[in-house]
Amino acid sequence: MSAAADDRRRLVKVTLDDDPRIRRSREVEHERAVAVFDLLEENSFALVGDEGGPYSLHIAVQENRLVLDIRNGDERPIEAVTLPLSPFRSLIRDYFKICEAYMEAIRTASLSRIEAIDMGRRAVHNEGAALLSERLAGRIAMDDPTRRRLFTLICVLHVREWRE
Repeated sequence: MSAAADDRRRLVKVTLDDDPRIRRSREVEHERAVAVFDLLEENSFALVGDEGGPYSLHIAVQENRLVLDIRNGDERPIEAVTLPLSPFRSLIRDYFKICEAYMEAIRTASLSRIEAIDMGRRAVHNEGAALLSERLAGRIAMDDPTRRRLFTLICVLHVREWRE
């Protein structure tokens, strides 16, 4: 694949539809920033059958649905892909529980306990990325690291608590 073709199969901008009333913990904001940075540094993303990239992606939750608003590099709308959130809810809830356990373990637990919790976190993260891939099959083509980072950002949109 040529460099020009690679440039068309990637995200160049990612934004999240945030509720300004929600204040997230430093840890969650850090996860968000790292996921966006890593996603923009290296990703593979394209609408199936479209050669219109590079793409801009706006992620939102509206009326219990995940909305992936895909635009071209000039911010002109291409397609909005919507998915029901119900299949993701238990994974998101599990992911948050494991992340909380991990943060607590960092403060008090042994290295082996921290590593075990981190393995569980990665497993749930992989499961969420696989579900995202399954739900977007035939519509959006992505590589595994891109799916994982998008799942992280979907989880960030579900943080609804004041933590500081």
